[in-house]
Amino acid sequence: MNIDFILLSTAYFPPIQYFTKFILFDKIIIEQHENYIKQSYRNRCEIYGANGKLTLSVPVQKNHNRKTTIADTKISYDTNWVKLHLKSIESAYRSAPFYEYYIDDVQKLIESKPIFLLDFNTKIVHKFLEFLELNTVIEYSKKYEKESIYNDYREQIHPKIIYQKADNNFIASEYYQVFSDKHKFIPNLSILDLLFNMGPESRQLLKKCISI
Repeated sequence: MNIDFILLSTAYFPPIQYFTKFILFDKIIIEQHENYIKQSYRNRCEIYGANGKLTLSVPVQKNHNRKTTIADTKISYDTNWVKLHLKSIESAYRSAPFYEYYIDDVQKLIESKPIFLLDFNTKIVHKFLEFLELNTVIEYSKKYEKESIYNDYREQIHPKIIYQKADNNFIASEYYQVFSDKHKFIPNLSILDLLFNMGPESRQLLKKCISI
């Protein structure tokens, strides 16, 4: 195992690439002092719906054009996104082999209605590390540093292709997906996709996605 540390952004039901870092590195540092960045995995995830890739976004409270650190970013409940996310997840995965095994815990997480986005994402990551039986050490940044001394993946793992950077330690490994016969395999979706489809085999699949 690589004894170096890695710096990641916080993320909502992060993609598979994100979770491979918890196997590859001894310690994960989550950035909490950066300013909130829109249209990233910080408040969104991608799942596999009946019509292909589907994005689920957690709305955040607006701060009148003032910059807000990720640690101070609050979730907005002005719309019933909780119900929407749960219905979307059910529609996408109710026929997946391990949906019934994990859905109760996923529902509890989504319905917990935390105030802060960072707290919400933290609960999610810890629960899925428990599912994956991973005990990687997680710490949080002490201050914001534009140039980090750690392996910096804060912007490297991104849903938009134009912002993605090459990751020589990650290679998408195919696995069973409910709608793959309709839209073919879609790589690097949310960890939800992997767990609902592969269950206890998810950890081994993550290891297959690591390229050293």
